[in-house]
Amino acid sequence: MCLAVTACASPPQAPAAIAPQAEETPVFPEAAEAALKAALAGDAYPKTTSILIIRDGETVFETYAGTGAPDKLNDTRSATKTIVALAVGIAIAEGDLASADTPIWPLLEARAPAGAGDDLTRGITVRDLMTMTSAFHCDDNNDTPGQEEYMYPETSWTEFALGLPSEPGWTRAEDGLGPWRYCTAGSFLLGQVLEAATGEPVDQYVRTRLFEPLGITAAQWDTSPSGEFQTGGGLELTSKDLAKIGWMLTDGGRWQGKQVVPEAWIKEMTTIRRAAFEGMSYGYQIWQRPYVTPCGTFEAWFMAGNGGNHVLSFPALNTAVVLTREAYNTRGMHPQSFELVERFVLPALACGAP
Repeated sequence: MCLAVTACASPPQAPAAIAPQAEETPVFPEAAEAALKAALAGDAYPKTTSILIIRDGETVFETYAGTGAPDKLNDTRSATKTIVALAVGIAIAEGDLASADTPIWPLLEARAPAGAGDDLTRGITVRDLMTMTSAFHCDDNNDTPGQEEYMYPETSWTEFALGLPSEPGWTRAEDGLGPWRYCTAGSFLLGQVLEAATGEPVDQYVRTRLFEPLGITAAQWDTSPSGEFQTGGGLELTSKDLAKIGWMLTDGGRWQGKQVVPEAWIKEMTTIRRAAFEGMSYGYQIWQRPYVTPCGTFEAWFMAGNGGNHVLSFPALNTAVVLTREAYNTRGMHPQSFELVERFVLPALACGAP
């Protein structure tokens, strides 16, 4: 086999020496892999089931632990709230929803319980629900009428949510939004808004507009006792399929060169709308947090759910990270996940060292 054109063209002469090629430095070095796997083997990050790292569109690290497996449908709880916001952007682009400022009440009033609604709740818009700033008296972190545990036993979650009173003293700020309150019932209502606006069941709409273009074929939805699809969380997907969503977010709504979600909508979603918990902010059904490394601080937009589940997008690093865990309802689950990524994932990607 000819390895050098000049040498092969002159058989009588000795072949020219071929300079050895330097080995390409791996994107995620072996030392970083070893350190990450050692961390998972300890007890600092319990019930971690998978970690995937996607850099420049390629999977550079993938591992499973505990009950994790490539074909496992992960219950990442509220992490999948972000999917309904992606679907809303597609519905706006296709003209089924006029804009994010579309009022929800005209679309859902026929399903509201008798006497429900006041001036404030009847003015709630799609944007209010996506930013967790609606007038509903709903805060999952406090004992409010809309706290999600009160919703689940009800037959119709739509009636439950629309029947909520307005929050005492609620007002809009200069930007048009109210105060931030984490409200799963509002995320659920977004799915019902989509159904009313598009005329399609939300699972079918998400499948054809989002999942099929991404090559996602397995998904398990939670439903209410009356069969309403839960867009407020609990949608089960494999780690690899979560990674597809994370990478699509990182790549401006594109997947394998095709625009699945409008790029302008991804920018809308990943714009800080409100400060949330300490050190964290909120966009449209998606969180924001800075991650600190020895090489600087990098902004992440991420999907997050009970158990310590995170699907992260680091635009400056052209990287997405999936972290699935089952440490449900345990103190420190999210700080553990933040630390795991900050200590054992990002340094190798940002600094080139474990």
